[in-house]
Amino acid sequence: MSEEPTPVSEAQLEPRPIRRLQESVINRIAAGEIIHRPASALKELLENCLDAGATSIRVTLKDGGMKLLQIQDNGCGIKKSDLPILAHRFTTSKLSKFSDLSHITTYGFRGEALASISHIANLTVVTKTKKDACAWKAIYVDGEMVPTPKGSSADSKPCAGNDGTTVTVENLFYNVPARLSALRSSSEEYARILDVVTKYAIHNAGVSFLCKKVGTSTPDLSTPSSTTKQAVRLLYGQGVAKDLLSVEVSPPKAKKRKRDADDSGPGTSKPNEDGSWIAQAHFTNANYHSKKTVFLLFINNRLVESSRIKKAIEACYTGVLPKGTSPFIYLSIQLDPTTVDVNVHPTKREVHFLEEEEITESIADAIQAKLAQSGERTFEYQTLLTGGVASADTGKGKGKAHENSAGSDTTSSTPPPGPPAVAKKILSQHKVRTSGADRTLDSMFLPTPTQSGDHDNPSARRGTEVVKERRKTREIQQSTCYLTSVTTLRDNVKKGKHMELTEILQKHVFVGVVDLVRELSVVQVSTKLYLVNHGALTEELFYQLGLRQFGNFARLKLDPPAPLSPLIKLAVDAEKDTDLSKLTKPQIVDSITQILISRKDMLREYFSLGITMEGMVDSLPLLIHDFTPNLDKLPLFLMRLGPQVNWNSERECFDSFLRELAYFYVPGPGPLATVSSVAAEHDEDDERIEKDKDGLPASASSQQEASEKWQIEHVLFPAMKRYLTAPKSLLTRDVVQIASLPDLYRVFERC
Repeated sequence: MSEEPTPVSEAQLEPRPIRRLQESVINRIAAGEIIHRPASALKELLENCLDAGATSIRVTLKDGGMKLLQIQDNGCGIKKSDLPILAHRFTTSKLSKFSDLSHITTYGFRGEALASISHIANLTVVTKTKKDACAWKAIYVDGEMVPTPKGSSADSKPCAGNDGTTVTVENLFYNVPARLSALRSSSEEYARILDVVTKYAIHNAGVSFLCKKVGTSTPDLSTPSSTTKQAVRLLYGQGVAKDLLSVEVSPPKAKKRKRDADDSGPGTSKPNEDGSWIAQAHFTNANYHSKKTVFLLFINNRLVESSRIKKAIEACYTGVLPKGTSPFIYLSIQLDPTTVDVNVHPTKREVHFLEEEEITESIADAIQAKLAQSGERTFEYQTLLTGGVASADTGKGKGKAHENSAGSDTTSSTPPPGPPAVAKKILSQHKVRTSGADRTLDSMFLPTPTQSGDHDNPSARRGTEVVKERRKTREIQQSTCYLTSVTTLRDNVKKGKHMELTEILQKHVFVGVVDLVRELSVVQVSTKLYLVNHGALTEELFYQLGLRQFGNFARLKLDPPAPLSPLIKLAVDAEKDTDLSKLTKPQIVDSITQILISRKDMLREYFSLGITMEGMVDSLPLLIHDFTPNLDKLPLFLMRLGPQVNWNSERECFDSFLRELAYFYVPGPGPLATVSSVAAEHDEDDERIEKDKDGLPASASSQQEASEKWQIEHVLFPAMKRYLTAPKSLLTRDVVQIASLPDLYRVFERC
């Protein structure tokens, strides 16, 4: 049974009156189009810094930028006379008339960024030009400068500050609850901000960037002024940088000459008819692939998105990469400004330009040609497994080529005497897949080094186009010392040497890090697999390195020097056991400070620990040149030097000090991070942020983990091979055999 429609009353048919919206509503609607989340606000502020000619940009955040977003630059600054209208809508120094849009070469031009932010957050600006004697501070609400404190004039106030501008955004979206509730967690918003800073740091490699959270001393992103390839290596890792190709594309000369001939006269040119465009691309070769495409596109220095250009370049990898894998691509296109329309998107995320298909096709063709020129995927392989025995043919009196255990080819000039040798069959369970003397698992995926005598062999040439890069390490020499206490400690290390364990560490092949929190790694020796506590191993390594370099340490200079007493106070305040002491916490801090200052000459001479009379720490001992300790542990290290070092006995003083120094050097989180908190943080990141399985950092924590794993594999374990004399104490729980190939074969034979 159908229902009859509800009749419409005559009052509802009357047209509603049109009203003008309130100015505050208009501004908030406009702000919502420009500022979507903290990352979009940061993007606008970053572009202002770059437009101001900044060479150093520092970003500080709290709660993913929702509570605090501060960006500081050393650019040209803002004149005091311009501060009253700084946050008004459509106030800009980039345009004066509409025709200027056709020649725009800067990031910002509409004058909406600061205005939009002031309507949805608390905005504070501190700026200073080179001509100003002091900096000027202004606070904005809804686009207008407000007095501070209340009741005073609304003029900007003088304050201390450096050349440049510092913009502070607090309580973002405090008056737009719907937008605030739609945002993701603070960790995900922070990851988006890091992604924006990373992309601008790649494109602006000549500018140093720093991004950190409030309350942390170690930045999550820090780049010096460098080249594009160096920035890619620092931000995306060695895995991307080592497989990076580059190409520069511009219009063909013949086409440019034809267009020049068609010009109507001297001094006249039509948009894009002079072929004035150039593109620079950095992209990975066939040896690199990841789960998701990393595509950075800049057009006239503007970070934009273009699905058409992205698909065209991805098509170049169709027959190169395995299905389901993607490359890394960074593309920068410089066009004639008259051919680009930059005002087609509220957030400037997209631009339109003339001859887009033709330019895209030229870039894609150049990338495809470079990929073809770089060759096919290369792998390093071993022609004969270690332990194999080759037979020699003596029937005709000629030597037969055979292969040694390292996989190199040798040819015997004369046949061996006696009857023909019988090849000894090696069972599979006794074959060693890698040689611990000169091979690692990672090297199996790198091209084979050039061998002499292979120049006439086409297959050999094809396999030796890329030579494996070997890391050069400095030899750590043992210092000359005649102190009886030091020579006794060195002799004790030699006497406590465990031969089998030392041999295991000298001949191991690193497999991988199992757990950074529990400090567990896996190594292979011959046909056996061992689970080792790399924290305990590195602590013993650094103790022996300290003993080896006694009195001749390299220095790790601190600039500026760190205050001794406040650092000790941080560690004392975090220590729970101080309540059991008869001294108060300030007395404990003063006592430790006086102990270290009174022995500053001895600490500087023997250990390169520099402490001034004013109580400033200006240098630390550097145990190994390729490894820098986690300076978050510095307060704990300085505090422990007071109660843990026996200052009354020379030998015990040196021994206990070097033990504390080794504990300070062990890689891992700072002293205030517990296992549970670190593990919880990893679990939260795994749930909220998708990580790249090939090692590309998706967040700050993953970047730190990748860096720590790289140092453990490429710095610390190679150092153990060279310098560690393993004591028997490490066998109790720090080195455990977890698998043996012959034993595994016995198990499977019973199945």
